[in-house]
Amino acid sequence: MRRVLVGGLVVGISLAAGTSGFAQATVRTAKKTVAAAAPVTAILMSDIHFDPFRDPSKAARLVDAPESEWNAILQDPDAPDQQEAFTRLQKGCNEAAIDTPYALFRSSLDAMKEKAADAQFALLSGDLLVHNLACRFKTLMPGRTESEYKALVAKMTNYVLDQTRLSLKGVTLYVALGNNDSTCRDYALDPNDAYLATTREAAIGWLPNGAQKKTAYVNYGQRGDYAITMLAPVRRTRLIVLDDLFQSRRYMGCDGKPNPAAVDAQIAWLEKELAGAKQRGERVWVLGHIAPGLDSYTTLLQHKNVCAGELPTMFLSSERMQNVMAKYADVIKLGVFGHTHMDEMRLFGGAVDSGHLTGPEGKVAIKMVPSISPLASFISQFVVAKVDTKAAQMKDYTVYAASNITGVDAVWSKVYSYGEAYQEAEFSPKAMDHLIEGFEADPTAHDARTESYLKHIVGGEKALLLKALWPRYSCVMAHHTVESYAACYCAASKTPN
Repeated sequence: MRRVLVGGLVVGISLAAGTSGFAQATVRTAKKTVAAAAPVTAILMSDIHFDPFRDPSKAARLVDAPESEWNAILQDPDAPDQQEAFTRLQKGCNEAAIDTPYALFRSSLDAMKEKAADAQFALLSGDLLVHNLACRFKTLMPGRTESEYKALVAKMTNYVLDQTRLSLKGVTLYVALGNNDSTCRDYALDPNDAYLATTREAAIGWLPNGAQKKTAYVNYGQRGDYAITMLAPVRRTRLIVLDDLFQSRRYMGCDGKPNPAAVDAQIAWLEKELAGAKQRGERVWVLGHIAPGLDSYTTLLQHKNVCAGELPTMFLSSERMQNVMAKYADVIKLGVFGHTHMDEMRLFGGAVDSGHLTGPEGKVAIKMVPSISPLASFISQFVVAKVDTKAAQMKDYTVYAASNITGVDAVWSKVYSYGEAYQEAEFSPKAMDHLIEGFEADPTAHDARTESYLKHIVGGEKALLLKALWPRYSCVMAHHTVESYAACYCAASKTPN
């Protein structure tokens, strides 16, 4: 690989007797340079959606027990009628989603330790909790109070974070919250909510004491946001973490009403953080849950008639977040999000986004991380990345998947590596620009790289459906305003498959 060859040749030279001290010093310096420049390993994970109630008979014990006793309870043998009881629970909550049971959660953490034994840090991009938790609680424990429910939600959040951190001992864990991570309801949260205060220690309590930790505590307590300078070995890089459910088109306060002040405050905070990082000469990574841009699943599978003027469905309520990020695209080296449960990539450039790709300038590369939960993709996955810490650049990544969705005796195997599948040397705006241009120029999805993307984005029948919609889906990847997407979509719709 490019990152190895030059250094490898230099340090591989044998020194003949009588070689000058200057030459020997040069080789020693080259060795140190190679060591310093070698990419480090990082873990990317998202959408755990941990379900502690897979065996409903354990629910009351879990609610009443402290977090420290949860592992013992969850490891107990399941009740004889576990499957029947779980089926009744699903039916009673009108829920078809199958999320992550204890065995799968533990199996995923064990696999991360094995596949990324040398990992230096990890990014967790939100949605820690099972879907429809409120209904599960009320169904299994009628008569329990609202305060008991809120205590359970906070305890579950802390449990997932604490177990992840303990399992990945020595790995710095950076975490964002998702739209399911709330005591109100899905997509609902108030600024300064008690949930934020009760999960703050598990999320960022590991930070070294000092002014940075104090500021992060204040910001997290307000909206779940925080910004910190990443710890070594990452260099001179600011991580901006957003609880961006506030920007979602579905966001509401806990009272069920819009809260535009909270939305505005988060955007103002984001811009202030980006401006400060740029002024200090720092690079930036942005970690969130819901990526800016189009909701491809809703727009395409609900057959939105965009060419007749019907608006595509956006993830966020406006284009403000992506416009602010695009404004600072010169300092943002990477965006990491989840939410779709699919293995996706995006490239966006805010309001200046035209109907055609004109180059990588002013664009941000986004990696959308596949989910631990098997919901949507019918497979549990995580990502092991290689990062150039000096340039704050993700060079490559490998996706690993479980052999089953229960976690019982699951074997985790390599699915593919980005560099091998797409023949790109790094995950950057320049590489994304080149790759997406190729996707848009391949409406019949016959190119090997297109086939790779379709093979890995999502499993089962959805992958076949996306292939039929490929010309229109490929527009999602780089066109993130209504106008830009409509122009690409309509042109693609006229292209026969």
